[in-house]
Amino acid sequence: MAVPRRVKLLLFLLGPLALGIRLLVRYTHGSHSQPAGTRPQPTHVLVLSSWRSGSTLVGQLFGQHPDVFYLMEPVWHVWMTFPGSSAHRLQMATRDLVRAVFLCDMSVFEAYVEAGLANGSGLFLWEKSPALCSPPACSLFSRDQIILPSLCKRVCQPRPPRVVAEACSAYSHVVVKEVRVLGLRALAPLLRDPALNLHILHLVRDPRAVFHSRALLSGELENDDRLVLGARWQAAAPGERPYSVLRAVCQGHLDVFRAAQAWPPTLRRRYLLARYEDLVREPLAQTARMYAFAGLEFLPRLQSWVYNITRGRGLGSDPFNVDARNALRVSQAWRGALPYEKVARIQNVCLQAMDTLGYRLVASEQEQRNLSLDLLAPGPPPSQTTRG
Repeated sequence: MAVPRRVKLLLFLLGPLALGIRLLVRYTHGSHSQPAGTRPQPTHVLVLSSWRSGSTLVGQLFGQHPDVFYLMEPVWHVWMTFPGSSAHRLQMATRDLVRAVFLCDMSVFEAYVEAGLANGSGLFLWEKSPALCSPPACSLFSRDQIILPSLCKRVCQPRPPRVVAEACSAYSHVVVKEVRVLGLRALAPLLRDPALNLHILHLVRDPRAVFHSRALLSGELENDDRLVLGARWQAAAPGERPYSVLRAVCQGHLDVFRAAQAWPPTLRRRYLLARYEDLVREPLAQTARMYAFAGLEFLPRLQSWVYNITRGRGLGSDPFNVDARNALRVSQAWRGALPYEKVARIQNVCLQAMDTLGYRLVASEQEQRNLSLDLLAPGPPPSQTTRG
């Protein structure tokens, strides 16, 4: 049927108006608005911490969220592939791997994982990622369940990089937890990378508690310590190495914090400082703060789970697992276990970092053992939680 001439004229006149409306809507919503039918850019969160600082707990707080694809310490592969190198020399390889993981390009692991790559068994601690224990990676659990790593490892199978990448691409948030990044210099370009929407959650812990926790691992961190110290490892006496490593860790935290404070406001909103001690004192409030920073909803079932795993009775059965424990007691265990001579040495080694991050010193063994004396000072001014 022929279109009447008057209708054609009306459509001709309305065409520019419709185009103008579309342009106005695009301008009003900004350049980050997504065309209809396209998937919004995922949010990328790097949980940046150090060994024995509560990062396994924080990683699981994110990993158990149904909107999060989580990987635990993928840089382990880089460090274990080059055990004779140093943390400084491996910075660029670290940055490239972290970027690839955030973009769900899991082929990056082919450069580091040989045995077991075909079936995915070479991926470090894959069972710690609930996203690899639920569809599409494993059909035996669902996203809305709390998935225990031990059970996942027993009933699910490790998956090849292709399936890991497919699972990663199905989530709105990609979270990576890392303890092998001792500064932000190498990672800074990622904050301006248009392919990423990177947020950095910087987790710190009292160095005295870190020292005590590390001492309980009986040499399990020796390979990492060698890479932290690099050429200084051989020159340091065995008894001095723990203090040298702790000095590097504290300096790394200080460098990260200072670098973030120097960023322009638009980037500073992508940084959040979190102290482990604040988390164990107020687990629900602090978890809500971290979720808000990442743009995640704190679901009721997650609130119950967070409360339960931080208010258990014991001190934990395994240093690398998150189980029900009294996290507040764990955070104070060093005060009864470390000799004061070691505590005084730690305080001297990490003086600047402790002062900046809000950890009070003890001047005597009596102060150290007095648990009514609060050693957690008000922290640095809280970072913005508005998402950038």
